[in-house]
Amino acid sequence: MTGRRPPGMPYESWLDKQVRQAEERGELAGLSGAGKPLAKGRPQTALEWAADLARREGDDTLAMLPPSLALAKEVELLPERAARERSERAVRALVAELNERIVKAYRLPQNGPPMRVRIVDADEVVEGWENRRR
Repeated sequence: MTGRRPPGMPYESWLDKQVRQAEERGELAGLSGAGKPLAKGRPQTALEWAADLARREGDDTLAMLPPSLALAKEVELLPERAARERSERAVRALVAELNERIVKAYRLPQNGPPMRVRIVDADEVVEGWENRRR
C-alpha cells in the first residue's frame, strides 16, 4: 500500500481504493492464493508460523524444538545419519557426540517437556549400520 489514509476518508473506502488501484496496475494478478478461501481455524502462533515458513523453504525445524524433543528426534534419525557415514569410527564418533549432548541436557535445567531420551548404545548403532551396508 502506498501513502496514508487521508483525514476524514473512511478507512474502508481508502482500503478499497488501494486494492482497486493495485488490481488495475496488475499487482494482484496471478497470486498463488487467488480465488481460494482464507484458512479457517485458530490463528497461528508466531512459532507455528515460523515453523511453517521453514518447512516451505525446506529448512530444518529441529532447532525450533525444545531440547528434550530435539534430542529425541535426533535419536530417531540416528540410523539414517549413521548410514551416510563411511567408517565404523565415524559412526561411533557420531554416537559419542550425540551422547555428550544428551548428558549435557540432563545436567541443565529443563526447558519444555521432560527429558526421556536415553544414552544411545554405540554397538547397536554400529550393528545396524553394518546390516544396512550389506
